[in-house]
Amino acid sequence: MQNQTEVSDFILLGLTNLQGLKHFLFPSFLLLYMANVLGNGVIIVIVVAEPRLHTPMYFFLGNLSSLDICFSTVAVPKMLSGFLSENQTISFAGCLAQLHFFHLLGSSEAMLLAVMAYDRYVAICNPLRYRLVMSPRACLFLAAATWSSGFLHALISTVMTSRLHFCGPNLVPHFFCDIKPLLSLACGSTHLNLTLLNIDAGVLGLSSFFLTLFSYIYIISFLLLKVHSQESRRKAFSTCASHLTVVFLFYIPSISNYMISSPGFPSERDMIPTLMYCIVTPVLNPLIYTLKNKEVKSTLKKFLNRKLFPERI
Repeated sequence: MQNQTEVSDFILLGLTNLQGLKHFLFPSFLLLYMANVLGNGVIIVIVVAEPRLHTPMYFFLGNLSSLDICFSTVAVPKMLSGFLSENQTISFAGCLAQLHFFHLLGSSEAMLLAVMAYDRYVAICNPLRYRLVMSPRACLFLAAATWSSGFLHALISTVMTSRLHFCGPNLVPHFFCDIKPLLSLACGSTHLNLTLLNIDAGVLGLSSFFLTLFSYIYIISFLLLKVHSQESRRKAFSTCASHLTVVFLFYIPSISNYMISSPGFPSERDMIPTLMYCIVTPVLNPLIYTLKNKEVKSTLKKFLNRKLFPERI
């Protein structure tokens, strides 16, 4: 029997039904979203505009900022509009599109963090071969691979979800169309979907996480055993500390949401880690990289002085 979709649209229940809390959450999340767009937008602009930052490290940082802006944009504007209306309706096609792009961008960011860890490994442990290994062509290939792997992951999730039979109810217990809340609404067996979700999340998520982790274990071992200059160690640890902070802020809530909690049975607790890597982490990323990175700070000051006080340049 061919699957037929009887539900033509879904209603997103959002974060809360309390009207007073909605009035508090709307300006709070609006400010966070604006800070995300502004902070990451500034990083993209200075990375593109400043020739001194045309290096592999900042090329990937620009990609990360682009992903952060798009990642939040998939879910946050719809969530904000939900605070202002009683019924937050989304069409079935719109729901699948939201699910597709959310997983595309999220899984691409997971792979990009692994690529950034590999970049730091080559730069610190094999500095003489860095320009050869991380050539412009290699950087473009790695960036394309991250986006392609994200697209493949999202395509599998979207196609498998679109084949499910939805006969009601259509109330999604989330602030956007994620895969687990949709699986809880499907009529019929979702065993294959859950199995593929676990396999896909395990292969893509854990492999990129462990690749990142092992890269930094090797980097730390190399710095402690083979680098005797305290200044060189300090600079290397300072650079890596920023990336490691971003890695843990992204991976810990992601893993807890898709691999630790029970798939297919969403609860309000599942929305907390989603808020972390969807809204909070993209806001913190520009702060972490600018506060820890002297080159970014000096370039940002130079860029602002050039724009605000052009007569002094």
